[in-house]
Amino acid sequence: MRAIWKGAVSFGLVNVPVRLFSATQEHDIRFHQVHREDGGRIRMKRVCSVCGEEVAWDQLAKGYEAEDGRLVVLTDEDFEALPLATGREIDVIEFVPTGQVDPILFGKSYYLEPDARAAKPYALLREALETTDRVAVVKVALRQRESLAVLRVRDKVIMMQTLLWPDEIRAADFPILEEDVDLRPQELRMAASLVDSMATDFEPDEFEDDYQQALVQLVEAKLEGAEPAPVESGEEAATEVVDLLSALQASVDRAKEARGEKKPAAKSTTGKTTAAKTTAAKTAAKKAPAKKAPAKKTTAKKTTTTAKKTPARKSA
Repeated sequence: MRAIWKGAVSFGLVNVPVRLFSATQEHDIRFHQVHREDGGRIRMKRVCSVCGEEVAWDQLAKGYEAEDGRLVVLTDEDFEALPLATGREIDVIEFVPTGQVDPILFGKSYYLEPDARAAKPYALLREALETTDRVAVVKVALRQRESLAVLRVRDKVIMMQTLLWPDEIRAADFPILEEDVDLRPQELRMAASLVDSMATDFEPDEFEDDYQQALVQLVEAKLEGAEPAPVESGEEAATEVVDLLSALQASVDRAKEARGEKKPAAKSTTGKTTAAKTTAAKTAAKKAPAKKAPAKKTTAKKTTTTAKKTPARKSA
């Protein structure tokens, strides 16, 4: 890795010389714009809209246009003249509990490597942050801009994560969230059951970027002149929930099945359907007409009657 900044962490009267390294990197494949017909690279020219001339890089400046159309041009010298109190220092302002920093504020992440002569004060700051379960709120100047950031510990490294300023966070203005929603107890229980069935420890290494892998395979196939392998389409997401309770129950069953658990016997989500079927069967049995007695009784009566009509034989 290559250091992108060099300075010092300053807290109280203690200075810790450090170097700053980017902690993340994107794995996206970079594409060039080319001519579809012959693959030639497309070159963009910087052309002035006033004089029509092509402008060299060293002739570029930054301009700001006001709402009334007025334009001011700011040069590199203008930016260099702006006061940056933090300069080459990561200035610790305060220490706050870790959980008080809303993750929505987090920006880019950096590693801080201590200078060879600063190993001890670096370790001291690291241990102090871990022991107190706090992060250091700091100000730092990066790329001609002052940023708010926090210092926190990850493994044995002190990390710096830049923060957005409060006025850079948009408010969530959705009127629909102000409406009252009627949630039935059984829906809440089923939702909690779904959460429990999918609960586990977060292991980021278990996840893969399927799109990135498919894109790499597509590019490699194109380079080899082969036909790209067909990509299986995933399951289509449901666009409308007709029965929320049934959808929750189906989700719970699918989560358990994915974990290798046996799928429970099918039953109604309310538990009333099975009982209703049993009651209906009993009612139908009561209403059904009684079956006639077997024909043996009739035969017996006829036999008896015949016997009565038969005269007794006289003795010889």
